[in-house]
Amino acid sequence: MNILLNDVERRVLGSLVEKEITSPDYYPLSLNALLNACNQKSNRHPVMNLDENAVRDALLSLNEKRLAGAASGADSRVTKYEHRLQEVFNFGRPEIAVLCVLLLRGPQTPGELRGRTERLHRFNDLEEVHAALQHLMKRAPPLAKVLPRQPGSKEARYAHLLSGDVETGEPEPASQALVASPSPDSERLARLENGVALLQKEIADLKQQFADFRKLFE
Repeated sequence: MNILLNDVERRVLGSLVEKEITSPDYYPLSLNALLNACNQKSNRHPVMNLDENAVRDALLSLNEKRLAGAASGADSRVTKYEHRLQEVFNFGRPEIAVLCVLLLRGPQTPGELRGRTERLHRFNDLEEVHAALQHLMKRAPPLAKVLPRQPGSKEARYAHLLSGDVETGEPEPASQALVASPSPDSERLARLENGVALLQKEIADLKQQFADFRKLFE
């Protein structure tokens, strides 16, 4: 099956997968709930500002690809939508969790995937993450690939292939890398910036979880 998703289709599909696991009481999703899920600021990269027409068009396209559509048998006057990844690919929960994060956040290292799939599936160690990635990579056609390791990075990143092959830039020349070698001060600053970014992400996640919790009583 040759599937090519655009940016909006990826966001819609990933949001449906995420909310089925993290907010089962509100799944399938209405168009408005799906729009909010697509545009939320936490656990998304890049952050998007879609409108209902864009989400509706993406749903129509995903329905043609058999990846999502209107939920049947929902006891509601409002049409609700669900994904159909399980029907198409017969995934296990580890593969669904990994693919969901790749759809919502782009290429990730195994370490990032382990941390960011916590609410979707608990991986006990990196070996389990690698196993899930291997399952995606060994499918025919493959659904994920490993990207060339970036200069200065300890881990390679992985990307999904539901939007076609992923183009990667040329590695930085060794001479240029030497010239740009960071000083101890810049390394300390980078660590501080990373720490602040992690705290900001945790705060955003907590705000989103609190907002989801409040909805239970509305």
